[in-house]
Amino acid sequence: MLSLYNTSTHKKEEFKSIEKNKVGLYTCGPTVYNYAHIGNLRTYVFQDILKRILQYNNYDVNHIMNITDVGHLTDDADSGEDKMEKGAAREGKTAWEIAEFYAEKFKKNMVDLNISEPTKWCKATDHIQEQINFVQKLTDKGVTYETTDGIYFDTTKIDDYGKLANLQNQELKAGERVDMGEKKNPHDFALWKFSPEGEARQMEWDAFGKKGFPGWHIECSAMSVKYLGEQFDIHCGGIDHVPIHHTNEIAQTETLTGKKPWVNFWMHGEFLVLGKDKMAKSDDNFITMDTLKEKNIDPLAYRYFLLQTHYRKQLNFSWEALEAAEVGLKRLHGKVKDLKNKDGKIERLKDLKIEFKEKINDDLDTPGALALVWESLKKDEIDYDTLLEFDKILGLGLDKIEEEKIEISADVQALLDERQKARDEKNFEESDRLRDEIKKLGFEVEDTGEGQKISQ
Repeated sequence: MLSLYNTSTHKKEEFKSIEKNKVGLYTCGPTVYNYAHIGNLRTYVFQDILKRILQYNNYDVNHIMNITDVGHLTDDADSGEDKMEKGAAREGKTAWEIAEFYAEKFKKNMVDLNISEPTKWCKATDHIQEQINFVQKLTDKGVTYETTDGIYFDTTKIDDYGKLANLQNQELKAGERVDMGEKKNPHDFALWKFSPEGEARQMEWDAFGKKGFPGWHIECSAMSVKYLGEQFDIHCGGIDHVPIHHTNEIAQTETLTGKKPWVNFWMHGEFLVLGKDKMAKSDDNFITMDTLKEKNIDPLAYRYFLLQTHYRKQLNFSWEALEAAEVGLKRLHGKVKDLKNKDGKIERLKDLKIEFKEKINDDLDTPGALALVWESLKKDEIDYDTLLEFDKILGLGLDKIEEEKIEISADVQALLDERQKARDEKNFEESDRLRDEIKKLGFEVEDTGEGQKISQ
């Protein structure tokens, strides 16, 4: 049984897809005005693990991921600058150039972290007409109103607004967390924004009698409905999406389609914490994948670091912890090389595979699955093929680990030959002396069932 934690019900539930053996999966993608930081990337690794587990359970996954290249403002109160326009001003480029540059950087991060691409990428700017149509249909239903700066969704027109985040039981007074402006109610949100008078925008379209651009939330609703239908299986994002972005997606989509629930499972990844604060681009409090690579840290060591903590738990980042994870990954690489050259039948493989699947199917328990892998390695209860099968979930690229070819001098080879002779004659004192001589020349010798193994 595959069990997943559903944010909308606040409990783990058995996963059953709407259509047999098929899953519709929508994951909120990047806003491409700057580099993704490693906190953002934690969410995408969690989503990748989810997709891999679904596929491991023989589901055909139709995965849609958006690219937000317009409409995401700098605060949650439908005011401030558009992040794309801000990024363009920061770098002296057009908003379109900024979007293209950072979208490609994000895709490179995905390759570095061995995150599989979605079935389809969806850029917000490629789906403007779908968003305009969506807003018009909501207007026709009488759930919107117009102000001088845009078209807003009236949250008082529905009786279950905020159910995902339990906002009904939270007080929100105007002026405390949001700037009301011309909004009628604190929770109301922009579906479409009008371009400010006298302000030149690079990304704007003619709609509703004026120049304007879409609100942030409308893109995900319009594109997910287009590619996954009016009801689908799973919608994912970061935990910060729950109270605003995903709450507003639900409100506008269920109002339009009349389908409740619009999405069967909502899943969210927790924050990566740096010091006492979550990592955030808005606070210039972030580390990028390029930073790790500049420090010669294998990007997959970061993935390994993430796998050690459950996706629903906050994770404290430190360089020491990441370096420890890199050591762990290198040890795992060594085990892979050993297993690749090892023969022999393992008795417990069937039970091991069942136990591994139980771990991953228990709401993506990667820490438990990783611990099981190490336990089986220590007990010699796993073979090479099974480890690679498990890595279809872990995504650590273990199938690409090759035995290092070490070039040794004639002097070192002569010492190795002499040491092997000493071992054959059971002269272990001489064998140890020769090991020390070899070590002085920069090489380590390990005695294995297949003979002497040398490394640097």
